Amino acid sequence: MANILNIETSTDVCSVALTSEGQVLDHRENYEGQTHATLLSQYVKEMLDYARSREMKLDAIAVSIGPGSYTGLRIGLSEAKGLAFGLGVPLIGINTLKLMTVSTMFNHFIEDEKVLFVPMIDARRMEVYTAAYTSALQAVVEPQAMILDEQSFEAQLKQGYTLVLMGNGSDKARQVLTHEGVRFIEGIKPVAVDMLALAEKAYRENDFIDVAYSTPLYLKEFQATKPKSPL
Repeated sequence: MANILNIETSTDVCSVALTSEGQVLDHRENYEGQTHATLLSQYVKEMLDYARSREMKLDAIAVSIGPGSYTGLRIGLSEAKGLAFGLGVPLIGINTLKLMTVSTMFNHFIEDEKVLFVPMIDARRMEVYTAAYTSALQAVVEPQAMILDEQSFEAQLKQGYTLVLMGNGSDKARQVLTHEGVRFIEGIKPVAVDMLALAEKAYRENDFIDVAYSTPLYLKEFQATKPKSPL
């Protein structure tokens, strides 16, 4: 198993975790929002200090590449690239929606055999970043920016799937997806400690991203908002 430093900054949570041989050795998390720029470097330093104190050599850096917050993703990927380049180790990119799905599967037992996991990250208004995955992480609905309405995931519901929705965008879905086949799981946030399984799998399969040219998975173009005019 590899020694991996995991970074997750795709939403309002800033988190870092050091993992090895299927275990989380140390981690840091902050849920207060808008803290990535000030806390991430300190968290990374503490993980590196931990590794050095135990004479551990890092084998890879893993980072959540989105979708999610434009600013958070840029900060996280920039930090991860710098570490990977400086340490001479490969860089692993973790899809945030898959990360949330794995977290849900590990922490909640779902009895339904025909189930799809539908992570949702808040975008704007009634829009979310979402996808639909089987328990084997096969995408039935590919990652996309979706404006939610009563017809969202209608095809999958008609096929008899139970949809398990989670994430900070799923509250929007409660307003329009009232089908009995829709379930909601509370409290799922993408955090670095839950990156362990996906990061180790990627490392085993040599599934790395380019340290120089990789970019976040934004799914849609950035739209700046104009400041309100003073009264």
